[in-house]
Amino acid sequence: MSPGIGLMKRRLGGKRDAISLAISGIAKKYDIKIENIQTLETKYHDDAGDWYVALGWDDKKAIIKMDSVQGTITEIKEI
Repeated sequence: MSPGIGLMKRRLGGKRDAISLAISGIAKKYDIKIENIQTLETKYHDDAGDWYVALGWDDKKAIIKMDSVQGTITEIKEI
Protein backbone atom coordinates (compact mmCIF):
# COMPACT_ATOMS: atom_id res chain seq x y z
CA MET A 1 0.00 0.00 0.00
CA SER A 2 1.54 3.33 -1.00
CA PRO A 3 0.93 6.60 0.84
CA GLY A 4 -1.63 8.99 -0.58
CA ILE A 5 -1.07 12.57 -1.64
CA GLY A 6 -2.22 13.87 1.77
CA LEU A 7 0.61 12.06 3.54
CA MET A 8 3.20 13.33 1.09
CA LYS A 9 2.24 16.95 1.77
CA ARG A 10 2.78 16.50 5.50
CA ARG A 11 6.46 15.60 5.06
CA LEU A 12 9.09 18.05 6.18
CA GLY A 13 10.76 19.20 2.98
CA GLY A 14 14.03 20.26 4.56
CA LYS A 15 15.81 22.39 7.09
CA ARG A 16 13.59 25.43 6.58
CA ASP A 17 10.39 23.42 7.17
CA ALA A 18 11.84 21.79 10.30
CA ILE A 19 12.81 25.16 11.77
CA SER A 20 9.37 26.62 11.03
CA LEU A 21 7.59 23.69 12.70
CA ALA A 22 9.88 23.84 15.74
CA ILE A 23 9.41 27.58 16.20
CA SER A 24 5.63 27.34 15.92
CA GLY A 25 5.57 24.46 18.44
CA ILE A 26 7.65 26.40 20.98
CA ALA A 27 5.65 29.59 20.47
CA LYS A 28 2.40 27.71 21.08
CA LYS A 29 3.62 25.66 24.06
CA TYR A 30 5.34 28.50 25.93
CA ASP A 31 3.07 31.33 24.70
CA ILE A 32 5.90 33.53 23.41
CA LYS A 33 6.28 35.68 20.32
CA ILE A 34 8.01 34.16 17.32
CA GLU A 35 10.33 37.18 17.06
CA ASN A 36 11.86 36.30 20.45
CA ILE A 37 12.93 32.78 19.38
CA GLN A 38 16.41 32.15 17.98
CA THR A 39 17.56 29.08 16.06
CA LEU A 40 20.72 27.74 17.71
CA GLU A 41 21.39 24.54 15.75
CA THR A 42 19.75 22.03 13.41
CA LYS A 43 20.60 18.42 12.68
CA TYR A 44 19.08 15.67 10.55
CA HIS A 45 19.46 12.05 11.65
CA ASP A 46 19.82 10.05 8.42
CA ASP A 47 19.02 6.61 9.85
CA ALA A 48 15.93 7.61 11.85
CA GLY A 49 14.70 10.33 9.49
CA ASP A 50 14.26 12.78 12.36
CA TRP A 51 15.07 16.47 12.56
CA TYR A 52 16.50 18.02 15.72
CA VAL A 53 16.29 21.79 16.16
CA ALA A 54 17.76 23.67 19.14
CA LEU A 55 15.99 26.94 19.91
CA GLY A 56 16.62 29.65 22.47
CA TRP A 57 14.48 32.43 23.91
CA ASP A 58 14.91 34.69 26.95
CA ASP A 59 17.08 32.56 29.26
CA LYS A 60 15.66 29.19 28.15
CA LYS A 61 16.70 26.64 25.53
CA ALA A 62 14.97 23.58 24.11
CA ILE A 63 15.63 20.76 21.68
CA ILE A 64 12.73 19.84 19.46
CA LYS A 65 12.64 16.40 17.83
CA MET A 66 10.46 15.98 14.76
CA ASP A 67 9.46 13.06 12.58
CA SER A 68 10.21 14.14 9.01
CA VAL A 69 7.78 11.64 7.45
CA GLN A 70 4.77 12.57 9.57
CA GLY A 71 5.75 16.24 9.79
CA THR A 72 5.03 16.35 13.53
CA ILE A 73 6.85 17.24 16.71
CA THR A 74 7.53 14.09 18.70
CA GLU A 75 9.41 15.56 21.67
CA ILE A 76 10.26 18.92 23.24
CA LYS A 77 13.06 18.76 25.78
CA GLU A 78 13.89 21.91 27.72
CA ILE A 79 17.57 22.20 28.63
